[in-house]
Amino acid sequence: MRKSYYAAHVYMILGVVSGLYYREFTKANDFTGDTQLALMHTHLLSLGMMGFLIVLALDKQFALSGTKLFTYFFWFYNVGIAITVAMMFVHGTETVLGDHVPEAVPLTAGLGHILLTVGLILLFVLLGKRLNESAGA
Repeated sequence: MRKSYYAAHVYMILGVVSGLYYREFTKANDFTGDTQLALMHTHLLSLGMMGFLIVLALDKQFALSGTKLFTYFFWFYNVGIAITVAMMFVHGTETVLGDHVPEAVPLTAGLGHILLTVGLILLFVLLGKRLNESAGA
């Protein structure tokens, strides 16, 4: 359970810092258009912090952690968030600076979304197993 708590805490810090970066970086560059930096803040807070607070509550109720499926979920989900947010950072920063965004950036972000999806599937498989176990008890 502690892993989920620490993950939520780290994502809260990263979410707040990314919001600060977005505000200050766009202000310093007199940028007023749309950028991925605006979405990075909410992705970190919703998928990261809120997601892991929900997982923490589910773990308390259904004893999810300590299983192989939970470990796989934890790493796929976190790597997916890391890749997705890193590409948002690169894409958003390039946009603010007026530079060309390489084709590899959205492709890599897609990989991050795939890993997030795999992580969520693993979480639901684990939840389903735990629900079946509790229904049979």
